[in-house]
Amino acid sequence: MSLLPGAEPYRHHGGPVGVLLCHGFTGSPQSLRPWAEELAAAGFTVSLPLLPGHGTRWQDMQLTRWEDWYAEVERELLTLADECERVFVFGLSMGGALSLRLAALHGPAVSGLVLVNPSVRSDTPASVLLPVLRHLVPSLPGIADDIAKDGVTEFGYDRTPLHAAWSLSRLWQEVQRRLPEVTQPVLLFHSPQDHVVSPANSELVLARISSTDVTERLCERSFHVATLDHDAAEIFAASQDFIRRLAPAHAAGATRVESDDHHG
Repeated sequence: MSLLPGAEPYRHHGGPVGVLLCHGFTGSPQSLRPWAEELAAAGFTVSLPLLPGHGTRWQDMQLTRWEDWYAEVERELLTLADECERVFVFGLSMGGALSLRLAALHGPAVSGLVLVNPSVRSDTPASVLLPVLRHLVPSLPGIADDIAKDGVTEFGYDRTPLHAAWSLSRLWQEVQRRLPEVTQPVLLFHSPQDHVVSPANSELVLARISSTDVTERLCERSFHVATLDHDAAEIFAASQDFIRRLAPAHAAGATRVESDDHHG
């Protein structure tokens, strides 16, 4: 099955600090590739996996469930933990939910989280119909490409597969239940103008996690896919500063590299 443009997984072997990046529901590594490449250029070891059922066609996602997506990022976390002295986990949208679950279940193996518009709850009342609706209708219009910046496109699915959407709702329940188990430092970015994930998601995360080192940043000029939008450069720079603050000795060899390509 041919991949959508930029959907291939990305891996870079760098220094002793590793970063795992988790993309969103119906998206692909393309939405996080510039972030991953900038981290790699700065000297970090980077893993950006393609989640099962993603990056090809929406029908392929119908056969996958949240356990499959989580298993993929968990495998990558354990691989990075073997290779690196410290590992940080970054996530966009549903990737934020997967990141939070990794942090809750793997504790010290995760040194910190950077979340961008994390998705941890339903924003539509119609979601209560999913258990039945998914057997009647295979898909609904897609959620990809919510970007304010002109000329930038997220290559995600143009349809939302409902069996997978139902499974996502189960992931949300699981993540919400475990939010108090998250104790790691957190840097959370969210967009006030997000047409996919409401601010209530970030509010829920901030209210329920047990972390004491928490920083909240607004992406005022970006929509949902802020990693490809006007605030991308700020996200990339702040996330590197976050790592260096928390792992100064290990990250000493990584030098911040600013790329004009990412400035909006």
